[in-house]
Amino acid sequence: MSLRHYFRRPPAVTAVEAVRLVADGALVVDVRRAFEWNRVHIPGAMHMPLEVLPERCLELPDDRLLITFCTGGIRSAGAANLLMENGFDAVNMSRGLVDWRIAGGPLVTGERHPPR
Repeated sequence: MSLRHYFRRPPAVTAVEAVRLVADGALVVDVRRAFEWNRVHIPGAMHMPLEVLPERCLELPDDRLLITFCTGGIRSAGAANLLMENGFDAVNMSRGLVDWRIAGGPLVTGERHPPR
């Protein structure tokens, strides 16, 4: 992924807005690494680490709002820009996991996802 993806601010939503959007059908795309995902993640989120997003983004649905997510919101900002460049409706959840917890968003801990 190019550095240019980090220089623009993508559309952003707060965690409170993200919780509502997920309830309305948006999909969270978690771009953190596997060890972070295995520690804690949002139920129903799709795990697609930032390192593989450019090659695998076409696996994402193109008929739903995608909310990119990471621990603090920096990696996911670049991911949202990349997804928008590829024609997806995407926003970044600013402040990521930190604010998701504060907003009372659900989390799953200690569960591993199947290898891909």
